[in-house]
Amino acid sequence: MSTPATSARNAAFWDWASIEVLRHSGIRIEEMCELSHLSIRQYQRPSGEVVGLLVIAPSKTDRERVIPMSPELFHVVACLIRRHTRDGQPVPLLSRYDPHDKLWSTPLPFLFQRRIGANRGVIGTNTILNMIRRRCEALGEAHPGFRDLHFTPHDFRRIFATELVNSGLPIHIGAALLGHLNIQTTRGYVAVFNEDVIRHYVTHLDNRRKIRPSDEYRPASTEEWDEFTEHFDKLKVELGSCGRPYGTPCQHEHACIRCPMLHVNPKMLTRLDELEKDLLSRRDRAEREGWAGEIEGLNLTLALLHSKRDESQRMARRPAVDLGIPKPRPIPSAPETH
Repeated sequence: MSTPATSARNAAFWDWASIEVLRHSGIRIEEMCELSHLSIRQYQRPSGEVVGLLVIAPSKTDRERVIPMSPELFHVVACLIRRHTRDGQPVPLLSRYDPHDKLWSTPLPFLFQRRIGANRGVIGTNTILNMIRRRCEALGEAHPGFRDLHFTPHDFRRIFATELVNSGLPIHIGAALLGHLNIQTTRGYVAVFNEDVIRHYVTHLDNRRKIRPSDEYRPASTEEWDEFTEHFDKLKVELGSCGRPYGTPCQHEHACIRCPMLHVNPKMLTRLDELEKDLLSRRDRAEREGWAGEIEGLNLTLALLHSKRDESQRMARRPAVDLGIPKPRPIPSAPETH
């Protein structure tokens, strides 16, 4: 039986998940409502490193694309999957009504679905809009300075593009990463979702692709694949990894401590301590010499270092996150006869 406290917790979760997915992916509200468990893919590099990917189906106004998931987006998607599968069952299959095409989809394991009372349904775009409006109103009540603040889903898209300078993956490379690129992933899906569901999803993507120019799906050349894999090598730095999007150079002249794109590896926390000790020593000398500009710069770097360290410590305390990609289930043995 649902209680007011349970309802409040559920509402808070969906408010958080909706805003975080929009903020960390830059996708449109319609695209978010269409995300399903089958939208998750993984790309395994020759080195063995696995890159989490999120498939965004093509629409009449935008290209199909694949978003490499940041740690923050990865965490939100994992929380959504865990919420649906915490009873040991796969994500429930539901049909979603498309208000633009006036059609019901085939049953799919949509991520943005919830139970209200005895019914379970896919969360619609109007509900997401109301969630964001409600959050803005609550923020204005708690902080009067934000009383006139209004956010739309597209605002998060603009924030995402501004902060990450997101140029997007080339569509022909993204298309090659979809579907059955990794046979083990395919087997994992089939183990939980029957072949009809997989076929419906592939048909859904094929129908969306038909309205796009065919030259968008040309095969990737060897040089383009090499460039794609090289990007992930360049993201590795001394303190951890850089979160800048594919196809963009370093915009901060490799000043990693000051860069918002840096994700510090918790194993490098001792290195941050060493850097802090050096910065404090430099600041002491700057104060003795009266170098006011140097002091200001060092104070800024120290503040950002402390922020990076706090963030890394929070990440280290989080439990291991699994996206929930299903694995083949063992075939039960036949019962013994006597």
